[in-house]
Amino acid sequence: MLKKLFQPKILKFLLGGGLAAALNLVLIYLIIEKLGFNTPFLRNIANVVSIEISLIFSFFIYRTWVWTGGIWNIREVLFRQLPLYHVSAGLAVITRILFIFPILDWLKVNYAINTIIGALVSASINYLISDRFVFKTPTQKTWATYYPESLSPALSLNSTLIKDESITVDASKSVKTLSIVIPAYNEEDCIVQTVHTISRVLEQEKINYEILVVNDNSKDNTEQLLQQINSENSKLRYINNYYPNGFGFAVRCGLENFTGDAVAVVMADSSDAPEDIVNYYYKLQEGYDCVFGSRFIRGGKVIDYPSHKLIVNRLANLFIKILFGLNFNDTTNAFKIYRKDVIEGISPLVSHHFNLTVEIPLKAIVRGYSYTTIPITWRNRTTGVSKLKLKEMGSRYLFIVLYIWLEKHLSRGDYHLSKKRLLANQRFKSNG
Repeated sequence: MLKKLFQPKILKFLLGGGLAAALNLVLIYLIIEKLGFNTPFLRNIANVVSIEISLIFSFFIYRTWVWTGGIWNIREVLFRQLPLYHVSAGLAVITRILFIFPILDWLKVNYAINTIIGALVSASINYLISDRFVFKTPTQKTWATYYPESLSPALSLNSTLIKDESITVDASKSVKTLSIVIPAYNEEDCIVQTVHTISRVLEQEKINYEILVVNDNSKDNTEQLLQQINSENSKLRYINNYYPNGFGFAVRCGLENFTGDAVAVVMADSSDAPEDIVNYYYKLQEGYDCVFGSRFIRGGKVIDYPSHKLIVNRLANLFIKILFGLNFNDTTNAFKIYRKDVIEGISPLVSHHFNLTVEIPLKAIVRGYSYTTIPITWRNRTTGVSKLKLKEMGSRYLFIVLYIWLEKHLSRGDYHLSKKRLLANQRFKSNG
């Protein structure tokens, strides 16, 4: 990712954008101060003129310096590339002003960080659209294969399976027992149905399993219901969270106590489809260390997703995707599956809250564990109350993302799987 960030093409793009921004400021000053455009109406005219000149200036910088070659006839430039570039720059500005800034402000993210993130995401959007649409001609093969971050499965041209081709998987690693960890806080309305449905599906597939419910010190009848289910099904057990209350603490408690060869984190509200757990299990049997589900690739589905959460979700995942250079577009979803050695390899976990859903997969990816992605279905809860409070989580999500990004680029691979294996081999040879 760091090499990609400092490619000459991207550096030229950033430098060209900086020159265009400087020209915009100079033009505004000259038009207002030197030409006397001092009334509010004339200032608006000055802004429009300076922005348009700066846009055209940056277009020709990019066209001649960043994206060289291609078709240079008047019809191609004036009637396709230049209008598309206006759309690209406009979308970047609109996204920053109408979505990123207000959402980060609502999440109470520091103003300086808000500005930096807004500028980075805006520049990234402009770069991606320019690279994939504006300066690609229809005769090039890549024209039909580049699409922006999808907002629905129908827009994605990804196949139903995405895998990291750079990592070798070991098909000899079988999973004999699958553990399901379910954090539960005041889930008396749905925990019984969730556990029974998962049990029934896994029994039908003849998968050896355990379900471990972590009661997060519920104030309702959740614990009493778990006691009753446990007496009926020996494969269900529950423990009370011994950490302070919180989703992240509850999941961490479960990950410290499961006994299977692999573990799936599943929500208590029946939002995750049990059939997808089965798909996870069989895909993991192919030798991957992790299997991640995505609701936003072809074959994936979301049902009754609140619109404001969907917007925040897509922007957050786009930010993570760009920052880490991922093909995966649903990092924030907790519903994923990991082998036991992955959980051991990414420990200790530090998140206290829902940001744990980002910490676990990003650490697994950054530390070199193999993974693949399959489409999944998510359904909004029909009973109970969601525990996720977006307004409280913005800075926490950002903290954990930047924390893992710093590990990736500054730790010199100290936590990477390849280095761990090298040290293990060296110890084995020295002992042998």
